[in-house]
Amino acid sequence: MGSLFEQDYRYSVQKNTFNLKLDYRMVKFELYINPNLDYNNLKDDLQISLRQAYADVYFDKFDLRVGKQQIIWGKADGVFITDVISPRDLTEFILPDFEEVRMGVNAVKLDYYIGNSTLEVVWLPTFQPTVLPDSSSIWFPNTNNFIQPVQIDNTNREVTDKFTNSKVGIKYSYLGSSLDYELIAAYIWDDNPAQHMHPQPDDSILIKPQHHRLPLAGVSLGKSVLGAVIRSEAAYYFDKKFAAQDMAAQGIAERDYIHYLVGYDHSWWGANVSWQFIQEYIMDYSAKIINDEYTSTITFQASNTYHHEKIEVSFLGYYGINEQDALVRPKVSYELSSGLNLRLGIDLFYGEGGNFGQYDQNDMVYMKLRYDF
Repeated sequence: MGSLFEQDYRYSVQKNTFNLKLDYRMVKFELYINPNLDYNNLKDDLQISLRQAYADVYFDKFDLRVGKQQIIWGKADGVFITDVISPRDLTEFILPDFEEVRMGVNAVKLDYYIGNSTLEVVWLPTFQPTVLPDSSSIWFPNTNNFIQPVQIDNTNREVTDKFTNSKVGIKYSYLGSSLDYELIAAYIWDDNPAQHMHPQPDDSILIKPQHHRLPLAGVSLGKSVLGAVIRSEAAYYFDKKFAAQDMAAQGIAERDYIHYLVGYDHSWWGANVSWQFIQEYIMDYSAKIINDEYTSTITFQASNTYHHEKIEVSFLGYYGINEQDALVRPKVSYELSSGLNLRLGIDLFYGEGGNFGQYDQNDMVYMKLRYDF
């Protein structure tokens, strides 16, 4: 077990947030602005940002959205498979609400409507990477497996803002009474840079992080079956860069890669229940690649409401099959009055490695008081 049941307790997060949503509508036009203020009590630091700020223009057969926006693709819960357009803020791992984890991007998005179908085209003129934890953070991943001294050179990390470096994606979606699906294709950048390694004469390792193009194609679908919903989603990534034990290739192996999910949603005894099986597969696998050929994860989610829907009890769990590690997240929300909500929860990490086990010492109890007006 981690620090939850030990004596070394300390605050990880202590902040106040003011999230303002301004919405102005006309017949064929809408303006949405979402400024956000975060005051970190532990660091005495105020951060002011715009989560989203965009304009919608409505036409007879299509809509146009321009500005900073969150773009959501796919049907997965709690994981990102085809949801690759908006980068993520992982400074607090995946613990915040996904509305906070998913970041807004400067983009132009066009939705063209054809009956029950929609053709969506997005263009991102500039590159924005995933935000990773600082090296001093308790959420900084355990990635240093070197005996030698390591130096970091970030000169190749930046992606220049020019037209040829823009990102583009297209999605066709169909919504039916018992079946809906999405077909996607995108020419993007890998949000996480590849760590190019260069041995030095003094036996140290020089690491040059660099972002690379990551073309992909994907599909997602949902089907109603006997009162349940079966979901699936898959993405095929071309030429993804993986870390490898091969200094002759700068510690990089380039492989095609498949990431897919099968999910099941139903109501059991009044509770909403969801299961997901997620797997990552590296094609043309080599033993030099540090990642496993197959990486499998199971998620389970359940929720129910009580006392005239004023109390909600929910549970979310992740289990990594390869490393036998897990993240367990029970929580209770109580509506104290109209617009005032109190949330109490526990985050428990288990294991010795993997995505979750590496944070075994980061167990925590949290409380969140939220007022909507």
